[in-house]
Amino acid sequence: MSRARMTNKQRGILLLTSALAAVLAGKAADDPKAQPGPAGKFVDITAKTGIKFLHRADPTPRKYLLETMGSGVALLDYDNDGLLDIYFVNGARINDPSPKGYMPKKDGPSYWNRLYHQKKDGTFEDVTERAGLAGVGYGMGVAVGDFDNDGFEDLYVTAYGRNTLYHNNGNGTFTDVTDEAGVAGSGWSTSAAWVDYDNDGKLDLVVARYMKWDFPELWCGERREGQRAYCHPDLFQPETVLLFHNEGGGHFKDVSRQAGLTMPGKGLGVAITDYDRDGYMDIFIANDAMQEFLFHNKGNGTFEEVALESEIAVDGDGGTYSGMGVDFSDFNNDGWPDAVIGTLANQKYALYVNSKDGAFSYASYLMGIGAMSMFHSGWGLRFFDYDNDGWKDLFVAQGHVMDTIEASSPGLKYKEASLLARNTGKGFVDVSSESGAIFAERWAARGLAVGDIDNDGRLDLVVTTEGGPAYVIRNETQTANHWLMLKLVGHKSNRDGIGAVVRVETPHGQQWQTVTTASSYCSSSDRRVHFGLGADATAQTVEIRWPSGIVQKLSNVAGDRVVVVEEAVAGGVGK
Repeated sequence: MSRARMTNKQRGILLLTSALAAVLAGKAADDPKAQPGPAGKFVDITAKTGIKFLHRADPTPRKYLLETMGSGVALLDYDNDGLLDIYFVNGARINDPSPKGYMPKKDGPSYWNRLYHQKKDGTFEDVTERAGLAGVGYGMGVAVGDFDNDGFEDLYVTAYGRNTLYHNNGNGTFTDVTDEAGVAGSGWSTSAAWVDYDNDGKLDLVVARYMKWDFPELWCGERREGQRAYCHPDLFQPETVLLFHNEGGGHFKDVSRQAGLTMPGKGLGVAITDYDRDGYMDIFIANDAMQEFLFHNKGNGTFEEVALESEIAVDGDGGTYSGMGVDFSDFNNDGWPDAVIGTLANQKYALYVNSKDGAFSYASYLMGIGAMSMFHSGWGLRFFDYDNDGWKDLFVAQGHVMDTIEASSPGLKYKEASLLARNTGKGFVDVSSESGAIFAERWAARGLAVGDIDNDGRLDLVVTTEGGPAYVIRNETQTANHWLMLKLVGHKSNRDGIGAVVRVETPHGQQWQTVTTASSYCSSSDRRVHFGLGADATAQTVEIRWPSGIVQKLSNVAGDRVVVVEEAVAGGVGK
């Protein structure tokens, strides 16, 4: 029976049964040894690292919407020394009042974006000025990717008005190559992602834009002193996504229209994955206060928007919500990517299980996410296996968008504690209160990047806040479980291996990861793929499906280490 011809009752039955089937489909779900792991232990080590980043939102009494959206963060190894560095995106000065067409400027060091280089002792040094990465304009997001395949990670920084592409020179400095590359864009850009959508070995660039917005803004909220509020996105017109095709030689071409990305939205988050396993990367856009977008890659250079027919455009009741951060990853170990989207309070975080037929099942309540998120607002979020038990857990950086929300809705909070949800193999359980003092702290959190900062096999976190400090959070979870991390090096494929699908098999089951730096909100995470191996010290099989189409298999790969795997372009085994 086609989904289009189903009755509402039949559709509801299918949603429930397919979600249950998807949860139980992974081999590990039926394994008696796949028991729920321990609560986490996460520690704020910001002061010890020497990082003193402070986001400048530059709020005004006029409540310009730009002020409250925050900005993102990236984890990357820009100098290839094996240690992750951190790049923070910052705001700019906003005049009060600001005339139509005004562009905020970074008119002092306090507004600079900041690059922190990790030293061998685990502390960080501010190298922003030497690197040439102070930035311009009111910054929003950052995407990390080696667009010219020279072995050094480049940075694309989004902002209100104009974006910037920084080429990594390989000597600790970066050069602004935006104009020659042709990727400045326009409007209000938010999250961006590097993706080789046509599998030609060169990274392309997709950029979400929020809305058509300009100074001065409307008066929203009550017309009395202290009650003005940030305007609802419904009052502004949507904007289209940008897609830049990498032509080689440092040049890009705007192919947004010819690729079919013409539907306007209000994009805040971007994630990439091959959700239908046809060999081409698809694009998900988290939209604010309207239907979500899923752009299916047709494999001929064009996309079709299929979110509604794929049942991932709205929630289980058919309603829209404020999509902010997003992750697209296989949390139930069945080999098919699932999705989670952060929302505003009273909306529930949207969790979708891949039904393996081109559609998804809304599973927020079934998996326990609905109840734990009902009164919270989620921005940066990511599936990650914090205790290395083989199941991807979920971290959400939380905080409301409205700094007046407590006056209008006393049950809600502007600053919130973060959420850590443990994946038991059958659903999620909130373990935040058991997992460290940081979960008692309340922040107006926005961006989130995930990566193993100290290379100990436990994934760490970096969180940005709106108009406040950033936090570096070390994972000190006590566990005897083993782990494996892979750093891919493409040759026929793009050098970062972005878009490669990695399958790891142990006696207790299989896991899948897609190589990507995108997801979360306006942020970029460590591109190395991490697998918890549980009690198994060795992965029986590691299979990599490269974007080039090459399938590479490694056997009996010892865990508890980072393994570099080079694409075997002429056959043979990677190293």
